[in-house]
Amino acid sequence: MSFIKSKGFKYFKNFIIGVGAAVVMIGALAKILSHPLGNVLITAGLLTEAFLFALLGILPPEKDYYWEKLYPGLDNYNANIAPLSAGPGNVARPLDADQVEGRLGGMLTELQDMSKSLGSLKALQEVDFSETKGQMESMSNFYTRMNEAMNSLSETVEDTRIYKEQLSSLNKNLTSLNSVYGNVLGAFRKGIE
Repeated sequence: MSFIKSKGFKYFKNFIIGVGAAVVMIGALAKILSHPLGNVLITAGLLTEAFLFALLGILPPEKDYYWEKLYPGLDNYNANIAPLSAGPGNVARPLDADQVEGRLGGMLTELQDMSKSLGSLKALQEVDFSETKGQMESMSNFYTRMNEAMNSLSETVEDTRIYKEQLSSLNKNLTSLNSVYGNVLGAFRKGIE
């Protein structure tokens, strides 16, 4: 491992960056307050920062992930790395042309199915729903009128029931009136004879 990648160098680099930034800030504050050391401090801080920016521009960027620890040989172009499906201890085998063609054919079928699904979604997107609002309003008006008619019909049914009860009562009254009239008529006939 090179000196640049060592933990000590990384710590030293971070330390210098932090101290340089602090010196620049103190120098700027001293300059604003017209302190006699303001010129010296801001010059020292800016030179430190210039050195650090030059150093950071020269050094290569650090790797974020060390995949070669998980897959030994990954950083070697000519390494023979087994596929994940090969399992431990298995050596990578070159793929057969028929296997590759079969896998690609399956992928092609899946892509065609996805294309059809996307086409259906696009067709649905292009449907014109501008007249739907008017149709919904007319359906709402229809349902409102139907509810009014049902309420009116319900009232009519109730009125018909009351009318039927009144007719039945009138019929009973007429029957009893006829029977009284019949008795009076019968008594009158006996009285005449």
